Amino acid sequence: MLDTQSPPRTVAADGPLEHHVFRSRRTGVPRLRTYLPELWARREFVYELARCTLRAQNYLNAFGQLWLILNPLLLGLVYYLLVDILRNGKHQPNFFSMLLSGLFLYTFFSSILSQSAGSIIGSSRLILNSRLPRLVLPITQIVIAFMRFLPCLIVFLAVHTIQRLPWGLDVFWALPAFVEVLLFGAGIGFMCATAQVYFRDFSNFLPYVTRIWLFLSPVLFDLGSLAPHSLRARAIGLNPLAPMIGTWDDALVYNTTPQWSWLVQGMAWALVAFVAGTLIFIRREREFSVRL
Repeated sequence: MLDTQSPPRTVAADGPLEHHVFRSRRTGVPRLRTYLPELWARREFVYELARCTLRAQNYLNAFGQLWLILNPLLLGLVYYLLVDILRNGKHQPNFFSMLLSGLFLYTFFSSILSQSAGSIIGSSRLILNSRLPRLVLPITQIVIAFMRFLPCLIVFLAVHTIQRLPWGLDVFWALPAFVEVLLFGAGIGFMCATAQVYFRDFSNFLPYVTRIWLFLSPVLFDLGSLAPHSLRARAIGLNPLAPMIGTWDDALVYNTTPQWSWLVQGMAWALVAFVAGTLIFIRREREFSVRL
């Protein structure tokens, strides 16, 4: 099998044409010293491909931007009414802000998974007719998910201001929490993209996983309000997203310094998932052309 990921070698010729020689390589992870620079060299391609995709989906016009704001707000209202009915109206005064902050962050995470899963299958023509690191495709979907996430922050800032919640320097603790979710989602997204190539029905199964994962995450409730030794607290403790979302909520909603254990746990999960997902993807990516 020819290796379409190894860099081309130019052979000198008398004429103006250049001859490119593609060598086969052994099974395993490609040389990162050549793979990563090649991936970085396509950063502008990733950005332009993300913009073109959003433009094709009408997300760059006025109505598309308006829907990006209304959709998360309406989703937050639905979950607010659901929780309000289940709890008979018994919740903290700033519950709506907490709900929106966690829901927006989790939506960003689930979007990375769902969009990355179909990134390879949906770009079969690009894979078969061009030479590029395949990791470019799920990364493009992550950029798209981030662009869709930005309008959600506008909604949250408006709700935060209306409820007159405090602002302070502790709000910047939300940045490491967001980076943790980004890395964790990217790693799991790379795994989903790989699995979708081998199991075509994986994308049909994934929405159920993300929906169950939502109810096992501290989105519809405050992580700090759980009893320490309850069964629910133990179940939530096994969720890698729990410390990340807990840190995010403490910083944005309550303007307090999060627990250091949450930061350490979240970063550990994020790094493990990102490294594992990246290695799994690039180890299998040269088989994608055959299986497509």
